[in-house]
Amino acid sequence: MSCKTDVTTRYSMREPLSGRSLWQAVAGSLCILVAAPCAADTSSISGVLEDTKLYFTAPLRWDDGDWLQFGVSLAAIGIAHEQDAKVRDHFVSATDTSKQDQNDLRDAAPLAAMVVGTWAAATLWQDRGGFEEGRVMLEAGALTAISTTLFKVAAGRSRPNETTKVDDWRSGGDSFPSMHVSTTFAVGTVLAESGGDNYRWLRRGIGYGLAAATAYARMDSNAHWLSDTVAGAALGIATAQFALKRRDLHTQPSRLMLLPVDGGAVLTYSVQLE
Repeated sequence: MSCKTDVTTRYSMREPLSGRSLWQAVAGSLCILVAAPCAADTSSISGVLEDTKLYFTAPLRWDDGDWLQFGVSLAAIGIAHEQDAKVRDHFVSATDTSKQDQNDLRDAAPLAAMVVGTWAAATLWQDRGGFEEGRVMLEAGALTAISTTLFKVAAGRSRPNETTKVDDWRSGGDSFPSMHVSTTFAVGTVLAESGGDNYRWLRRGIGYGLAAATAYARMDSNAHWLSDTVAGAALGIATAQFALKRRDLHTQPSRLMLLPVDGGAVLTYSVQLE
């Protein structure tokens, strides 16, 4: 889900050149603060604001593939919703409404491990590509955290440790979608789809594996319904795809060409701006 516009500027040689929990609040805030000075194209806050604007207006530019992905995601969430009660009963008693999430910070560990690990490896080997990958992780995580929060407020769904009703919506809850799952899938997808293809299988195993483990842990903790985790996964993956495409767009090389024409030559400079 992306926006891409090619802008070509031509110069002639004959003319002059002219939350709910502490970790959620901290993680979301840190993502935004760290990503701010590392914007994709200009290393400035304006770059982050531009990406944020394009992210939240992306549906206006979706193509058939994007709408298909959106439809498949909705179908998957709907199917998962039908199994919410059964999956909850598999993990805990149907009457368990302790209202305590004992593993909130533990379940954030995979997200932290991927981000810290990426930055640590980049620092150790002074890998510019690794730093860029870490920046994209932060941007994807921050955008996902913001959109997840908006969906939580709109849905207002109660958590399974707060109610026995699967469809307890618009009651002031913050269950749908899962913040842990959405942000971990966002970061995990960036890890999985970055770098060369030599270790693609390993990257995908770690990125998607840790994200899936987080989803399982959130249900095992009775903190989320199955459909909360499916929605979080869909949102995180879609956001990461957006961030990765924005990165690829900004890293497209500019091209300078000298083309012969009648009576002279034309100097052509092509660069993709947005």
